[in-house]
Amino acid sequence: MSRHPGWPADLGPLRVAGGLVTVRSVRLRDAAAWSRLRTRDRDHLEPWEPTGETPWEMRHHISVWPGLYRSLRAEARKGLMVPMAIELDGRYCGQITVGNIVRGALRSAWIGYWVEKEVNGLGVATAALALGLDHCFGPLGLHRVEATVRPENEPSRAVLRNVGFREEGLLQRYLDVHGRFRDHLLVAMTAEEVSGSVADRLVSSGRATWA
Repeated sequence: MSRHPGWPADLGPLRVAGGLVTVRSVRLRDAAAWSRLRTRDRDHLEPWEPTGETPWEMRHHISVWPGLYRSLRAEARKGLMVPMAIELDGRYCGQITVGNIVRGALRSAWIGYWVEKEVNGLGVATAALALGLDHCFGPLGLHRVEATVRPENEPSRAVLRNVGFREEGLLQRYLDVHGRFRDHLLVAMTAEEVSGSVADRLVSSGRATWA
């Protein structure tokens, strides 16, 4: 099957308060860690994620991962998505995904992420997002990257601000989240707004160091 320049991915490392952050392509053997974290941190994750058609525990059982992994890998090989795992000191602690990759005159995508509850506030998501954005504007050759966030999700809004996203507007009743259609803020960044790299800017601000 075909591959595109941004897949597979192996990004970093950056050092933050929480430790050494790296980002790499998802693997079949991520099943146990993915299921354990998603199940354990349900109360932390579910309020911000799209409403599912089946119960949370069923959707995140270890047996679900192989099929999900095959689907993600297939989309990646088509050049439509880059699904990546976030590691802290070599341990799986979340995911970051570049999706809906569009080529041609648009050259855009969205980016989304989650990290386990215990690393919140330690710079892990910020570092992973910076690495992911540099991958978008570098090997992936994108011009624009978007993200959406609920207005009341201040921790995630701070992560987005820290890497340089700017707010473009409010998407009213945009997505069914936790059982209701919720408003989301649309944030974006284009290649012209990146001087050097997003990770370099993070290092210059004192939020991370190169390892």
